[in-house]
Amino acid sequence: MTAFGGFMSLLFLAMLVLAVAALVLAAVARDDAYRAADKQSKMFWMIILGVTVAVNLLVPILFLQIAGLIATIVFFVDVRPALKQVSGGGRRGGSSSDGPYGPYNGGR
Repeated sequence: MTAFGGFMSLLFLAMLVLAVAALVLAAVARDDAYRAADKQSKMFWMIILGVTVAVNLLVPILFLQIAGLIATIVFFVDVRPALKQVSGGGRRGGSSSDGPYGPYNGGR
């Protein structure tokens, strides 16, 4: 039974770390990016993920922790990629001469 308890402790710790990471990522994203990506507001995600972190820390009820895990997964799988796409974070392949409005050609 000790091994199962250790496994469950690691599982709960992983759920807490994911929730904290999602909360931090939700906090640093711009508020207008949520509207541009046609997702719920930043405040909505901050509340949901904040409650998830609080539940994981203070109220170890498995049903509530699983509900929070689902919300965290939805944020990572659906909301965060949409925010990155709208914010331009998913762009790859730019050169060192690219400016904020496109490539700089030196007046050519």
